[in-house]
Amino acid sequence: MTGDHQTLALVLFGVFVAVTLAITTWVSRHRHGSAEEFYVGGRLFSPMENGFAVAGDYMSAASFLGISGLIALFGYDGLLYSVGFLVAWLVVLFLVAELVRNCGRFTLADVVAARMRERPVRIAAGTSSVTVSVLYLVAQMVGAGSLVALLLGGTSGAAQTWTVVGVGALMVIYVSWGGMRATTWIQIVKAVLLMCGAMALTVLVLVRFHGDFDQLLRTAADRSGHGERFLAPGLKYGGDWTARLDFISLGLALVLGTAGLPHILSRFYTVPTARAARRSVVWSIGLIGSFYLMTIVLGFGAAAIVGSEAVRGSNAAGNTAVPLLALDLGGGADSTGGTVLFAIVAAVAFATILAVVAGITLASSASVAHDLYASLRRRGAKPRSEVAVARVAAAGIGVVAIGLGLLARDLNVAFLVGLAFAVAASANLPVLLYSLFWRNFTTRGAVWSVYGGLLPVLVLVLFSPVVSGAPNSLFPGVDFQYFPLENPGLVSIPLGFLAGWLGTVTSREPADEAKHAETEVRSLTGAGAA
Repeated sequence: MTGDHQTLALVLFGVFVAVTLAITTWVSRHRHGSAEEFYVGGRLFSPMENGFAVAGDYMSAASFLGISGLIALFGYDGLLYSVGFLVAWLVVLFLVAELVRNCGRFTLADVVAARMRERPVRIAAGTSSVTVSVLYLVAQMVGAGSLVALLLGGTSGAAQTWTVVGVGALMVIYVSWGGMRATTWIQIVKAVLLMCGAMALTVLVLVRFHGDFDQLLRTAADRSGHGERFLAPGLKYGGDWTARLDFISLGLALVLGTAGLPHILSRFYTVPTARAARRSVVWSIGLIGSFYLMTIVLGFGAAAIVGSEAVRGSNAAGNTAVPLLALDLGGGADSTGGTVLFAIVAAVAFATILAVVAGITLASSASVAHDLYASLRRRGAKPRSEVAVARVAAAGIGVVAIGLGLLARDLNVAFLVGLAFAVAASANLPVLLYSLFWRNFTTRGAVWSVYGGLLPVLVLVLFSPVVSGAPNSLFPGVDFQYFPLENPGLVSIPLGFLAGWLGTVTSREPADEAKHAETEVRSLTGAGAA
């Protein structure tokens, strides 16, 4: 890229960082130091504000960069990611949003611990939540590195490294200084920027093809190198039965995983009532639905205008398809329009990454402090000391995410998020649904459900093509691949539900029917909710 691209994109990114740091500083001056203020912003956000924040939290680098790149490379099969991410919100709306808001206080573990013995349940749920969050953070770090590699011409590995470190440092600052209130406003600003940027690119793509979507698809197929196969199922997931099972596994993880993501569940606590939580989801569905429809146009537009081979040549995983599309739509690499549009898209993508990592870091640090620390170290710790632990945890989680992000820099960000969704669907969703809907569920069932989903998914990923045995693995030079699927959800999700059932039916401890009745009334009516 030219120096103009680099300078303008970095200036715009610098402006966004300055604005968000100003928001964080302003909020930090008005904070009260309470756990409720730090974790959920005092529950003061309106449904519209929280809906925009939820959308900002959910529309990540995986959506903007990864999904569009997969569509540009694999056509129809890449489009399936968009469908999975969007349909998942129906599960959230109908099954968990209102009930979680009524039953919990700050974290997923609050919902489960309401009718169980707290210590073992909080340790299990907290461990699972941190694992999901770190995997999700890794995807955002990889997106940041890919974007900077493109911005700087793909020649500087050191620049990628320092960018990942810089993003990690900023996310720790956002969370430590501003807590949920600053994080929420950053996500709202980012959601507006992302929607405007995606809308502008979508309009430009459709104008290029005179509004003829059919012509866009045919041109994309012609320039993809795959012909009509580009528009039909099977290019990525249809080669054999293993690929088809991998697709089913991915679909299950995407559709079921959203309802178990800690940073999404924590957003339902930032509004004053369950009705407001439900209205937040309606707002977010409208925004997210519109956005994912636009990613379809952007992905096929990148294939048609830039060409699949050019996208693959820039980044093997396709993470740079949208910035390259913006460059071409603006008039090319040497044009003023191309420079400006590329810089705007790069800055929006940076904003996306920063906002999402702030939300995830806050949720994971809350799990460490509110669930793990409170259970393992100092029971009955004062709220202020718990918040101090959360700030320290944010720094530790940032360090881990930076290290793993540098290791996984060549993997597609949407694919990495798929793994995080698999963990959420396997370990978090079973225990959440059992706690809300099964009268006889016990503490042993809750603990077994979490670990019965978490441990298999981690083991299966370790022995899958993601880690070894394939050219695009984390360690391509070695081969200890024994599990053929890249996404383990097809096996691990049923195991999570099975372990929860097995732990309950073998438990000698009877279910507490009084607590279940109390939880049921609270979940359905909001009576006694925080």
